[in-house]
Parts: sequence; structure tokens; C-alpha cells
Amino acid sequence: MKQFEAPRPTNASPSVLVRAQNMSRAFARDEEGVIVGFGIFLFLLILMVGGIGVDVMHSEMKRTRLQHTLDRAVLAAADLEQTRDATEVVADYFDKSGMSDYAPDVTPSSDNLTYRTVAATAAQPHQTRFMKLVGVDQLDVNAASTAEERIGNVEISMVLDVSGSMGNNSKISNLRTAAKEFVQTMDDNTEDDTLTISIVPYASQVSVPDGVFEHMTVHGENTVSNCLNFEDDDFDESGMLATTAYDRTMHFTYSDNTYEYRDNNTVLTSSIDCKNMSSRDIAILQNDTTVLKNYIDGLTAAGNTSVEIGMKWGAALVDPDFRTVTESLVDQSEETDDGMVKKAFGDRPYNYGTNQSLKVVIVMSDGVNTRHHRITDGNREGDSPVWYNAQEEFYSIYLGQDTADDDNDNITEEPIYYWPSETKFVDHAYGEGTYEHTETTYDYECSSYRRNGSCKRYKKVATGTTTTVIDEPGSAEVVTYPDLWAYSSPKFVADDIFAPLLGQTAAREAWWYSVVEEYSSTAKDAHTKQICDAAKERGIVVFSIGFEAPDHARDVLKDCASSDAHYFDASGVEIKDSFAAIATSIRQLRLTQ
Repeated sequence: MKQFEAPRPTNASPSVLVRAQNMSRAFARDEEGVIVGFGIFLFLLILMVGGIGVDVMHSEMKRTRLQHTLDRAVLAAADLEQTRDATEVVADYFDKSGMSDYAPDVTPSSDNLTYRTVAATAAQPHQTRFMKLVGVDQLDVNAASTAEERIGNVEISMVLDVSGSMGNNSKISNLRTAAKEFVQTMDDNTEDDTLTISIVPYASQVSVPDGVFEHMTVHGENTVSNCLNFEDDDFDESGMLATTAYDRTMHFTYSDNTYEYRDNNTVLTSSIDCKNMSSRDIAILQNDTTVLKNYIDGLTAAGNTSVEIGMKWGAALVDPDFRTVTESLVDQSEETDDGMVKKAFGDRPYNYGTNQSLKVVIVMSDGVNTRHHRITDGNREGDSPVWYNAQEEFYSIYLGQDTADDDNDNITEEPIYYWPSETKFVDHAYGEGTYEHTETTYDYECSSYRRNGSCKRYKKVATGTTTTVIDEPGSAEVVTYPDLWAYSSPKFVADDIFAPLLGQTAAREAWWYSVVEEYSSTAKDAHTKQICDAAKERGIVVFSIGFEAPDHARDVLKDCASSDAHYFDASGVEIKDSFAAIATSIRQLRLTQ
């Protein structure tokens, strides 16, 4: 039987479902344009991140401006010389900066005569442009600042020129006024027992009070002078250790006049580098304004100029190396506080960089370094060859052993002396021996008679001699070198004591020219630079004042100062302004946050 199949459709269209399936499979296999979507996603992401950066940058710009304005405002408000209310000052700064809408909150936490602390905060929201797309509508812009002006522990040395030229044009008077006002200003603006002021009056030399050298290593016999000789390398160090050996300055005159005060037991007073005057003694670590002002009122003008010696002492009095000495100057009794240095300051000068201490030296001069003098080695200590009989005011010179029999007594194993006033050699100093006094006895006999046999005229006739051994009057004592120069000028020693023996030329060379050594202005300028540099290297702040000073002196003082801004020119009463400006500069103004 024949079977029949159903007819197949030809060119028939597929169903809609099939076509959809085919299109879906084709789309899945087609890779054209696939990156476009991902790119759009990345673009949107980058745009968002960049927008966040823009919002943050704008916010930070506002914060920086706000912080800068707030810092300046609280600094001005914290100034101890500021008379306006702190809130008013800060608000005024913001108003003038076009930021009055920030409305800062000001807290003057501390406010008195010695210090002031002002704290302030400010905030304002920053409206975002891009971050709000992700739900952050604003960013907080905050700033906080605290400014403090206070003078903590301050150690000041006032190195003041009291040379002879300061006696001109009322300079010493103007200095006294300015220095006293400076002391009062510093006292008014510091807390109790935080400020010490040392005063170093200097001319040719610097003198210290009696008792200080007992706590230092000082060589040289001397009961008159309280000054020190410094060597070249001493100026390379700002400090002065108690264990460092220094030579004591001799009391002597460098004058070329003939002075002799031994006969009335008075030391020389003319042309003395190291003046024996209490008004020339330094004041060490004081804070009593009455004591300091009275001390300043006692300053007098006389002598040459030695900036380097004044600066050496000024630096030493704020350098911790000197603390061993100051500790010894404190009253050791538990009941009293009568020492040269108060007990509160026995631990000063502080170490560098500790106790919030500021160390300051103010050096003032009205002229150039001139000169100073010293007695040379070999003429400073021990017994001199000179002997003196005070009762008879008689000098003798010891020459050693009489090996040449200079006194012509045929004895060589004996000492030999020379008596200048009698120009003769003797075996002892006048007053330590005897002499024979031979006296002739006389009688009278008649040399002419009258007619009546009476004597008309008598004559004196020697009848014999009487010899008596007599002790020389007074007593002779050897003169030490310190006493020799303290009472007699080198010119007198050369011309009146030794010239009869040696001749004037040799005597002056041996006992005048080679005895007194002079330090010139050139050497002194070099030493000034050394000590100023040493002080600055240790962190000591150096202010300098040229008071009607010539050009060269101003150059030396400018170089000594910590910077050009630390140097002041002054004339007349303007010196008060210089000290006032220094007082203002000393006050530490700093941000604490």
C-alpha cells in the first residue's frame, strides 16, 4: 500500500519566538560597542572623585585662610601691651579680613601683668557642589589657635660703658635714666623670681665685689684690685669655670708721671685700670629694683674703654659655668637670706635650653676700644729687690751676694745692698744695721791775755774723740711686687730707686718699659669679636647699643649683636627708646598650638 507524506512548506517564515531567540544569541555573540558602557561608568566615577577633590580643596583653602587669620588675631590679642578686649581684637581682625561671618569664639584664659594667654576657635560649614550627589551636603571648616605672651625665666647682663667719655654731653646721666626704666619695665612684666639682672660697668677693666675671688681659682697676691687678666683663648669661651686659673690684675698706674704714695700709706689713685671703687663692682644676679636702681645711680665715668672685658663678664654671668660661684655666694644659713646672691637664684645661671630660660646680654658703648695695661710676668708675685724703711722713708736695693766686694770691706761672703739716696754699697738695708758715730771732745784755752793777766780771748781746742756704735733708726722690710706697684709708679721706681745704680736709660727699660704691657685697640677689637661669637654660638641673645658712637665703634657693636635688628643707634635721651625696644624684644611671644 502506498503511503503519503504531508507536504513540507517551502520558504516559510520562522516563528516570532524563534526569531527572538536567534537575535538574542546573535547579540550575545556580537562584541561591537561593549567598552562604551564601561567607559561611561568610569567617567562617572572619575567625575565623582574629582568633584570630591574640588570640594575638599575649596574647604581646605577656606580652613587655611581661617587658621591664618585666627593665628594673627590671637597673637595681637595676646600682646601684653594690648589694651583692648581680646574678643574685640579678634573680631576686628576677622572683620578687616572680610570674614566677619565666621564669628570666632574667644577665651582669654589667663590675663595679668606678667603674661597673657588667648585661645580662640572659629567654624563655618562649606557647602559642597559634587559631594552632595553622594549625600554629603556640607563640610565643616574648623580652626583653633592659642597664643601666649609671657616672659619665663630670664637672665640678663647689662654691660654698661662707664669710661671717661661717658662724662660728656650728659651721657652718663641719660644712661642712668634709661637703665633704671629698663629694670622697672622688666620687673613689671615678669613673675616673681623669674628675672635676674646682672650689671657689668666697664671702662679699662671690670671689678668684682670682695669675696667673689675666694670661690674662684685666682693667682696673684693683691689686697687692692679685684679684676682679672684674660688671655687670648679665654675670649673663645662664654663661660668662666671656678676651676679655671686666672691672673689677678695688679693695682698699679700706667701713668708716665712720678707718683710715690708709700710715705703716707696711700695706694695710687691716678691712671688706674682696675679702680678700687665699690661703684665699679659688678652686680650679680639681682632682682630687687631698689637695689638695682641705687646701684645704677652710683655709676660714674672714668677710664679707657674695654668692650671685650665687659662682654666677657656679661656672658659669664648668664653662662652655667659660673653656677658653682653663685652657689657659693648664697647665704648658707637656714634662717637668713643675706648672701650676695638670693637663695632663689643659687641654681642660676641655668643650663642652656632648660627651665624655659632666656639668656640676654645688652652691651652699650659710646666709643671705640682704646687700651688697657697689665704688669708683666716676673714682676707680679713674691719679693722685689726693694727694701723700705718707713720711719726714715729710706729705700735700699738688695743685689745678692757681695762677690765683687762692692762695699770695699774685704768681705765677699755677705749680702750687698745699694742705698740710692746716698749712692753707696752697704752690707745691709738701711735700718737693719749699725753705724759708728765718732764725736770729738773739746776744751777752751786762753789765746790772748790782758796786761793785768786775765784772759782776753779763748780758743776751742780738741782734747780727744769718743766713738759710739748706734743702731740705724727705723727698720727695713722687703717690698713685695704687689706693694711696690700699688704705692709707687713705675717711673718713680725706675728714676728714683734704680737710676742711681743703673743709669736712667737702663733703669727705665728694666723697671718701667718692660714692666707695663699695653693691649692696643686692634687686639681688643679681635677679642671683642671672639667673645661675642662665642656667646652667640651658645644661644645667648646679644643686643648692642651705640650711644653717640663713632663709625668704627658702631661696626664693632653691630658685629657683636645677634643680628642687625639687635643693634640700636642712640643719641641723647633716645637711649631710653633703645632700652625700651630691647625690653619689648625680650618678651617671648609664641604660638602654643
